[in-house]
Amino acid sequence: MKEKILNYLEITAKAAGYGEPQNITEIIGALVGAFLSLLGVIFVILIIYGGFIWMTSGGNETKVVKAKHILQRAIVGLIIILSAYAITAFVFGALIDTVK
Repeated sequence: MKEKILNYLEITAKAAGYGEPQNITEIIGALVGAFLSLLGVIFVILIIYGGFIWMTSGGNETKVVKAKHILQRAIVGLIIILSAYAITAFVFGALIDTVK
């Protein structure tokens, strides 16, 4: 039974593209993509935190200004993250095409 399950898992891994060895550019591209995804999650958390501070400010001007600064910096960070992702996708796409 255990061998049968392992065989099915191996078939599924190969179908998903994980069963075959990858070259170094694909591995680095996957790592960079995972890192940029983590930064995207941090962006969402900052947006929620800034919105929470703004909504619970109760008219306190200093809290509203603090929330606006958090939201502005989070949006600038998102622009940087998206730019980094676009550059990475372009460079690693070109590298993978030249290797193959």
